[in-house]
Amino acid sequence: MTRLKVLLVGTGTVGEAIAKISQGKPWLERMVLADYNLGRAREVQAMLGDGAAETFPAEFVDAGDMATVVALARKHDVNLVMNAADPRFVPTLFDAAFEAGIDYMDMAVSLSEPHPTDPYHQHGVLLGDYQFPKHEQWKAAGRLALLGLGMDPGLSDIFAKYAAQHLFDEIDAIHVRDGGDLYIEGYEFAPVFSIWTTIEECLNPPIIFERGKGIYTTEPFSAPEQFVFPEGIGPVECVNVEHEEVVLVPRGVDAGMVTFKYALGSEFIEVLKTLHKLGLDSTHPVKVKGVEVSPRDLVAAVVPDPAHVGERMKGRAIVGTWVIGRKDGRPREVYLYQKTVGEETWRDYRLQAVGWQTGFNPVVGMELLADGTWSSAGVLGPESFDAKPYLDALDRWGIHWAAEEREPGANRPT
Repeated sequence: MTRLKVLLVGTGTVGEAIAKISQGKPWLERMVLADYNLGRAREVQAMLGDGAAETFPAEFVDAGDMATVVALARKHDVNLVMNAADPRFVPTLFDAAFEAGIDYMDMAVSLSEPHPTDPYHQHGVLLGDYQFPKHEQWKAAGRLALLGLGMDPGLSDIFAKYAAQHLFDEIDAIHVRDGGDLYIEGYEFAPVFSIWTTIEECLNPPIIFERGKGIYTTEPFSAPEQFVFPEGIGPVECVNVEHEEVVLVPRGVDAGMVTFKYALGSEFIEVLKTLHKLGLDSTHPVKVKGVEVSPRDLVAAVVPDPAHVGERMKGRAIVGTWVIGRKDGRPREVYLYQKTVGEETWRDYRLQAVGWQTGFNPVVGMELLADGTWSSAGVLGPESFDAKPYLDALDRWGIHWAAEEREPGANRPT
């Protein structure tokens, strides 16, 4: 087993979860808690208890300054950069890991850029376009960049790969569906994860993959669909949203179509539309009384911080992968999913639900890399690896996942 020395960049909601879940794992030698807000890094360090400072040192880092990241990685002699920072810092951290000669992992790939003249029919720069062209460079160096290993993308991709390996002979479609009945008690409006990321993925043109056609775009919140979620939740409206699985899954799974839809709710959608109409989704700074500020950063500053509302998070979050195809010549549909209950994650881990649900996935990935179960070089997504050991690890850790057979043809996506 390789003992990992990890530079964890970003100690927000998910970074906190990664640190807490990693604590005490036999493969972890050190995890540097690095953040632009050093006070937040020290806050997470304190949560880990007395004596945590040696295994979990806290450091300042500017995730937008590659030289600073490289210097910090070398200072602590780490062998993996774990990116839990805002997606806009993906290129810098990705390049910093390569420059430092170490492996890299993230939960959200490099950002897209809409087509300049026809964004709702043609794609521009796709998610991950900054990273995947560098596959051969990383492979030649013998280094691994494992992209998109969170919940979705991440476990959703693992479900798709597992279905291809063990449940289907042919796959017509893979539809990731994210929803449930999770809410934050006591707030008129409160996102369950970063509002910055929410705005990015929900207001960008959604993408769809079709075999023979490739990737194309549609309008935000298009094709509303009543998807029946399990665990007694029932039908919830889901809409098209830009998401990494549409880019990642076809790289490792042969499927006729890949889509992603999210259960946002009509009120949430209207808030996002209003932000867009007012220009408050923009990342370009504007001058306010002599001070330059990004409108999106302003919105993020005034909504509740997801890192500090865990106790108020109630209900269930379900992320799953609906696979349609054939097995032994017969039609088959299976929804593979993971359920997280807000009250339980707070009670058991003192972590908010979405942070825990996202954070356990890179920790599982780190364990599989450390013990050699997963081993490769290059720029790869989760669907490039054997899915069964990952799901076996969830079983060992007592993390819920399930596969629900569905009647073929009963509920077709719109």
